[in-house]
Amino acid sequence: MDELVKSVADRVGISEDQAKKAVDIVVGFLKQRLPGSVSGQVDSLLAGGSAADAAKGLGSKLGL
Repeated sequence: MDELVKSVADRVGISEDQAKKAVDIVVGFLKQRLPGSVSGQVDSLLAGGSAADAAKGLGSKLGL
């Protein structure tokens, strides 16, 4: 998540504290609207997991 926060701060030209608040709001918004199984994959990805691992986990939950 730190990488995402830094990227947002750099691209938008705001402080990392402001970027963290923005990222937290967007992630919370998405997680409220996604099924629980997908929401868990978002958490895993933001915790530093790889996108490939998140996709595998999602695929298995969808029966793919």
